[in-house]
Amino acid sequence: MAHYLLSIYQPDGPAPDAEALDPIMRDVEAVNEEMRDAGAWVFAAGLHEPATATVVRARGDDVGMTDGPYLEGKEHIGGFTVVEAEDLDAALEWGRKLSRATTLPIEVRPMEGGSCG
Repeated sequence: MAHYLLSIYQPDGPAPDAEALDPIMRDVEAVNEEMRDAGAWVFAAGLHEPATATVVRARGDDVGMTDGPYLEGKEHIGGFTVVEAEDLDAALEWGRKLSRATTLPIEVRPMEGGSCG
């Protein structure tokens, strides 16, 4: 079994109001529960807004830091899930389910070494 990172891309800007967000979060939790029941769920987390990021960059012996996201864009990674799946097709199916639940694009990427930890 290999591990896959499912990155949730969300548009920059404020979060939707509770009326719109509550059903989405209910659907996401249902997918997370389905993943747990199937033994696929490894870890998931949401992230604070991009403005809270600090980029640390080494250049020779010097290490500099800048506030804000590494890249400026119209969307950012808002959260992620790590799943264990038999193959890419199985991981893509979890990505499809998570995309339907979040209503957002999901990038599915295999993790090097095939596992975490």
